[in-house]
Amino acid sequence: MLEANNITMRFASQLLFEDISLKLDAGKRYGLIGANGAGKSTFMKILSGELEPTSGNISIKSGLKVGTLSQNQYAYEDFTLKDAVMIGNKRLYDAIKEKEDLYTNGDFEDDKVNDRLAELEIICAEEDPTYEVDVHIEKILCALDFPVEVHGELMSSLTGGDKFKILLAQVLYPKPDILFLDEPTNNLDLEAIAWLEEQLKRHEGTMVVISHDRHFLNSVCTNILDVDFKKIREFTGNYDDWYIAANLISKQQELEQSKKLKEKEELEAFVRRFSANASKAKQATSRQKRLEKLDIEDLQTSTRRDPSIIFKAKRDIGNEVLEVVKLNKSYDEEVLKDFSLKVEKGDKIALIGPNGVGKTTLLNIIMGEIEADSGDIKWGATIEPSYFPQNTTDIINGDEQLVDWLQNFGEKKDLDEIRKCLGRMLFSGEDQKKSIQNISGGEKHRMMLSKMMLQKGNFVILDEPDNHLDLEAIIALGEGLFKFTGNVICVTHDRELIDAYANRIIELKPDGTVIDFKGDYEAYKEKYGH
Repeated sequence: MLEANNITMRFASQLLFEDISLKLDAGKRYGLIGANGAGKSTFMKILSGELEPTSGNISIKSGLKVGTLSQNQYAYEDFTLKDAVMIGNKRLYDAIKEKEDLYTNGDFEDDKVNDRLAELEIICAEEDPTYEVDVHIEKILCALDFPVEVHGELMSSLTGGDKFKILLAQVLYPKPDILFLDEPTNNLDLEAIAWLEEQLKRHEGTMVVISHDRHFLNSVCTNILDVDFKKIREFTGNYDDWYIAANLISKQQELEQSKKLKEKEELEAFVRRFSANASKAKQATSRQKRLEKLDIEDLQTSTRRDPSIIFKAKRDIGNEVLEVVKLNKSYDEEVLKDFSLKVEKGDKIALIGPNGVGKTTLLNIIMGEIEADSGDIKWGATIEPSYFPQNTTDIINGDEQLVDWLQNFGEKKDLDEIRKCLGRMLFSGEDQKKSIQNISGGEKHRMMLSKMMLQKGNFVILDEPDNHLDLEAIIALGEGLFKFTGNVICVTHDRELIDAYANRIIELKPDGTVIDFKGDYEAYKEKYGH
């Protein structure tokens, strides 16, 4: 359905990848993976025609519909929810809107008007043969938790997360033959992600998706495209299949290189020893020729780098940890009502629930960022909390260098300790001299995690820390939370991350009820069917 032919992409002196040739087949769902900065989004933009490569070309079979998930959540502010979805099929949308205008304002005595109406009816029949556009859009919007009564409201009335859901509906509704999705699970809650997985598994054309959600990749993908070593390698299977295969290939390459290096050493030793010996000269010459033919390639350095996230508490936790007593908080509507929670020593809590249900509000109240309308927060005397707020990318700013930014918090930190911490979070050498204002969203999240590691609190509270992190960093975060000896509350929609650390699941439901389950996520799903 789609072919990439000898694609090379450079930005100034930086080579992202070169001579990439791929054929993407119908019925296959490709996960495009790689480290942050490896070129995943760039390659997808080249595939979709949004970006011209330095050299090479993309060919798409004629007549196929292409759908690309928009990243601009504010492009349709004056559209109703229904129209913002319908414009995913622009030809149908334009025909319907023109037809409505002609029926309202047209002069039916004019033959041109009647002829144009006939043309528009033909377009509508071609794009929507069953005349069920309204039904299809209503079904998608309801599945994404938008009740029928709000379908006529404007996009400007929605939160950022809900706007993104509409963009998803927009690209899925026309059922394109080729589908490009860059981070479709961002801003989605667990229920919406599960719905999306089922939709994509039924997609009959070709699909390319970028995601840092391992569970999602395992559920949806039939093939993996791995961006690394300035190449893109295709693997059959899902993310776990790729992980096993890629590690096996890496081990084989290391063994092959080790074998060749050992042979090289033996040949060199023989040549040195016997090249001046007349009786061995012939053998020495033979080995010298073998040595010259021996092709030892340097092992390529992967763009993947594993951070080391280690939370160490400088103070032990006593018996009293945290008690939340009958919290109430309303904005335009009631968000939290009589919410109570007692955290016990050793609890590592995953706080889950649909977007807008009050998870971030609860954490902000616990951390004193906002005030509750009523209720109490009771911290234990030994507790020293450390907080990762949801708006981390907004609050980390300024023109300081990374080291200086980290030295601003509380007591002056040892410079060597700060540099080592930054190194563990993949900021090494010259990277540590970067200005805060010039780093990416993913780098800002790693900076906040660096700050928390330096603070050495005994209770870490994190609100969607995995946003902007690549797969390697999310895995490292899960390991860090699992090994941490203190307490944890973490809001995340990444099921693999929840699996990695949580021993207690608290779900906030839209009707105000709360499920408090002591056990891991697998046991929770088994009991409650999520």
